[in-house]
Amino acid sequence: MEVYHTLGIQSILGIFSHLLFIAITFYALQAFRLDQLFKKGRTVQIQLIYILLSITIGSSVSNFVLDFSNWSQKLHYIFS
Repeated sequence: MEVYHTLGIQSILGIFSHLLFIAITFYALQAFRLDQLFKKGRTVQIQLIYILLSITIGSSVSNFVLDFSNWSQKLHYIFS
């Protein structure tokens, strides 16, 4: 049962981490003026680009943080 509990906690942390970094990335991307790169009146496409970039960058950063955390937890096996 301990294994299932650990896997459940890791899953919740992974979901929370992804959502958090996607939200942070979406907030950070608002500083860019991407609308100047697109044609006038393409609001839906610009918003879609913001969302897709947020998901892509946020997920990548979240994967990095989760992997780094996982690797750092396993470092003690080197010294044992």
